[in-house]
Amino acid sequence: MNADELRARVAEVRERIEAVRARAGRSDEVTLVAVTKTHPADIVRAAIEAGVADVGENRVQEMDDKVGEIGRGAVRWHLIGHLQRNKAARAVAIADLVHSLDSLRLAEALSAEAVKGGVVVPALVQVNTSGEESKFGLAPDEAVDAIGRMAALPGLRLEGLMTMAPFTDDGAVVRRTFAGARRLRDEARRQVPAFTGRHLSMGMSNDFEAAVEEGSTLVRVGSTLFGERGR
Repeated sequence: MNADELRARVAEVRERIEAVRARAGRSDEVTLVAVTKTHPADIVRAAIEAGVADVGENRVQEMDDKVGEIGRGAVRWHLIGHLQRNKAARAVAIADLVHSLDSLRLAEALSAEAVKGGVVVPALVQVNTSGEESKFGLAPDEAVDAIGRMAALPGLRLEGLMTMAPFTDDGAVVRRTFAGARRLRDEARRQVPAFTGRHLSMGMSNDFEAAVEEGSTLVRVGSTLFGERGR
């Protein structure tokens, strides 16, 4: 893919986001997170040249390698994939926002590393509002209580929620998943004063427009921008 094509794709996705945002009557910002997992560092460089300011990676090691090549401050680095507790220290060191805080034990690990490093880790709590057993995330009936416990830990700043919809053509199922996360966010805001809840990370290449209609502030788009990924 050449630079002009990528620039056009980034512009098209942003236009689609803005069209939905306007149709939904929203005044808040929606950020495009370009997902570059399994793509080489050169793709990240090309994305930056195309105007991308936020990059998402699934794995800590892959993000670490790319941060080493490109630099920590070149973009905002989003860790969007499942995070193992033994990778917490590295995640704290390189991620600008962790989207996948999916358990109290992981929150405790991130908190310990943040305190050790004298930093505050911005994070989103992952919730499983689709009900799929294959997905990580807190169950809806446990989420608000867990958010309260996480918010009390030092070194963490909980900025919102993340969820993933089922990969399906059934738009009602997709919207129900996103609306469920929005309702949980709103409830957590009411019950947990330390939870800012300013972000909803929802929507990928196949469903980001529905996500924006349901309140997403961060959409995670990969294949629509860069084509299908390698394995």
